Amino acid sequence: MGVDPGLTRCGFGMVDMTANRKAHFVDVGVAGTPATQSLDHRVHTIFEAAGQWLDAYQPDTLAIERIFAQEQVNTVIGTAHASGVVIAAAASRGVPVFFHTPSEVKAAVTGSGRADKASVQRMVARILGLDALPKPADAADALALAICHGWRGGGIGSGINMSEHTQTHQGSRSTHARVRRKQNLTPAQRAWMDAEAKARRS
Repeated sequence: MGVDPGLTRCGFGMVDMTANRKAHFVDVGVAGTPATQSLDHRVHTIFEAAGQWLDAYQPDTLAIERIFAQEQVNTVIGTAHASGVVIAAAASRGVPVFFHTPSEVKAAVTGSGRADKASVQRMVARILGLDALPKPADAADALALAICHGWRGGGIGSGINMSEHTQTHQGSRSTHARVRRKQNLTPAQRAWMDAEAKARRS
């Protein structure tokens, strides 16, 4: 389950990730609250929406966007409120929560950490085989988060090699396994794998 947190619009996306890292669309939606509403009611609305999604689909994991403070203060605070209640809703149900930066997610689905929202929408639709682009952008971002986490190994803990159905020590893999896995990836997945390897070397 992927969540693009926000008080005005909070995107929720569900995908089913197979062992060979093929993503299948399950559902997507947005919960919204008006800016004129009191903060306590806005936060409660997002909390309730997150709970409904978690109860309906009982996901193995929840992936949510990591918040950065370079945006406007009011935007960051609102996003933090929404993020917090989603995390709390997941934690109360025993669903592990994972965090991904916007650039990580963009790199995972498009191959570029600087891709614009339209590119993310197009690639999400292509990856999931959708006839139309997921809208609004918050919905596409939620699906992209779910895809990103699934492609990174998406299991409950690190070190799960989904394509091999095996548990590896601290995520390490043999050279042959990495080569076989890379041959079965899409161009965007290969770009993401290369970026991960470069980050580890750094």
